[in-house]
Amino acid sequence: MLHNGLYEQIINKGLDAELSVTDKLSQTAPIDSAEASKVLSKYVAEIVEKGLNNVKDNGGNLTSQVELVNRIVSTIMAETKEADFDTLSVAERAEQLLALFDKKNNVLALDERAEIIRPETSIAQSSLFTGAVHEPQMFTELKKEIVSADRIDMLVSFIKWSGLRLIMDELREFTHSGGELRIITTSYMGATDVKAIEELRKLPNTHIKVSYNTKTTRLHAKAYIFYRETGFTTAYVGSSNLSNAALTSGLEWNTKVTRRDLPETIDKIAATFEYYWNDREFEYYAEDQRERLARALKAEKYFDTNNADVYTMDINPYSYQQEILDKLEAERTVRG
Repeated sequence: MLHNGLYEQIINKGLDAELSVTDKLSQTAPIDSAEASKVLSKYVAEIVEKGLNNVKDNGGNLTSQVELVNRIVSTIMAETKEADFDTLSVAERAEQLLALFDKKNNVLALDERAEIIRPETSIAQSSLFTGAVHEPQMFTELKKEIVSADRIDMLVSFIKWSGLRLIMDELREFTHSGGELRIITTSYMGATDVKAIEELRKLPNTHIKVSYNTKTTRLHAKAYIFYRETGFTTAYVGSSNLSNAALTSGLEWNTKVTRRDLPETIDKIAATFEYYWNDREFEYYAEDQRERLARALKAEKYFDTNNADVYTMDINPYSYQQEILDKLEAERTVRG
């Protein structure tokens, strides 16, 4: 039975038959040719999953399911006449590759039973962290993401030493092994600990940018992005700042996004981080900035406690307006 409301569903033969006999009003639209491959592939994925479950429910084993998948691949190869599709057939061994390392200078070369550290949650399927008892804690997952990443970006409103120390050993090992770490944070509410920023500054291959003017930069986003050259990039986006409570016992919700199933979302996360990184509101933090940061944090705390009823209005140009202003300035100062 069709219910009233919104849909975004491919009309298959079954749905077409129902629409032909219903007396309800319907709104339809052609499949966008530019999006057709994405829309149809998701639809086919649903059908294939149902088909494979059916094979299993009728007594088929893993081999039977693999054979069905390979017949689908063969059909696509025959239709496209592209022989390369044959390499996408599932190998007879029916296994998943979980890790790959050089043999030289690797503990696995000495002991094949040595544990390979990886997140408990999938790096191929997105998931949600709600702090439930059956879920791994955020900080334990972050520790495992850090040691298995090639490059890391972090975007947080504030950084507390109580939270940073939970993952500091892993960050230290990561950066000393050549991994690049970039961090964007602010002096918002005076919550950041100078000690935390200073400990991060001492790490090699680490770059920190800080917004000191939180009256114009309202950064409340929290994101931890772990890039992997294997293509299995992951990102945690949600409500957890880098504090002990937020990473352990707080009622925080965080979505884990993976490149394998949400590549567009990962691209948007990466692009937005890059935009913030190049925004002049965020300034490089260096050793000589310690006193400035301490003053900004103190000022934020004072403002927050003494100006609860003060309202301000910020006026800043959009990026395209700033470009025009820059050109006008160049005309005046360079060309007179």
